[in-house]
Amino acid sequence: MPSYKLVLLKELVMKKLTLSLMAVLFGAAVAGAQDLNTVTDTYNNGATALSMGDKAGALASFQQALELATALGDNEQAKEIASKCSEHIPAVQFSIAKDFVNEADYDNAVAELKKTIDIAKKYSDEETAESAKSLIPQVLMQKGNSLLQAKDFGSAAEAYRQVVAENPTNGMAYLRLGSALNSAGDKPAAIEAFKAAIENGQEKMASKQLSTLYLKDAAAALKAKKYAEAVEDALEGNKYYENPKAYQIAAQASQIQGKNSEAIEYFDKYLELAPNASNAGQIAFTVGAIYQKQGNNTKAKEYYQKAVTDPKFGLQAQELLKSLK
Repeated sequence: MPSYKLVLLKELVMKKLTLSLMAVLFGAAVAGAQDLNTVTDTYNNGATALSMGDKAGALASFQQALELATALGDNEQAKEIASKCSEHIPAVQFSIAKDFVNEADYDNAVAELKKTIDIAKKYSDEETAESAKSLIPQVLMQKGNSLLQAKDFGSAAEAYRQVVAENPTNGMAYLRLGSALNSAGDKPAAIEAFKAAIENGQEKMASKQLSTLYLKDAAAALKAKKYAEAVEDALEGNKYYENPKAYQIAAQASQIQGKNSEAIEYFDKYLELAPNASNAGQIAFTVGAIYQKQGNNTKAKEYYQKAVTDPKFGLQAQELLKSLK
């Protein structure tokens, strides 16, 4: 009899254990279902927010849904939601960054683009990471252009420096950097920037800029009676792009120094580049006078002949031609 009771007691204990285990499993199943519903609802909240234009809200919901889904482990539905979130998060973040670009909020745009790169790499979205990376120099270029237009030359130069730091082969950025630096009064740095522009595909425009820069220096030197410096600057500028005005300055400075052969050479280059200039007759008369002073009457007559139609020096040229016959 006692042994029978013991058997019944054991069966009773086993039944209770089985019922308890079933209750635990049922509770876990219910909890799992509730957790999955939470994940789904959170994901759907993100999708709804995105459809309504609330990108920040959508991003936060997708990030939360991903975290909740990951916590569910091997649940297939949760893994599918996690995968979708991993796709959406970099794309939404990139879209937020581009909104700042469109609003011309360049500093925040760059910050958000850098954040996009980090997030995209985290979720193995290399395409989005590369797109965001390539957009940064464009945004900085827009910032520099805006500042340059506003005549904030120092800030513009800094923006262009950031562009070339991101993309060292951006010739246009070097060109604009040179313009900003030149306008800011930093000519040595501007020259280096223009030279870098030439090396990176902007030869024509950068060469003209360098020529103009040296031309201004040459004109200032001539005015200050620094004649050797005027010649040097004029000829240096013409190494990049020939400007007839530079040859005229070099010729005048050389003539004043008594270097008549050089003066003739530079005046000739001026007339070659600007044969129809309003002062072409005057220049020809000047060259004729230099030749006559040197005793070369043949060349003197040649140049006086070019000046006979000049309204100011024509009559004098004709008289000199008669006297040299």
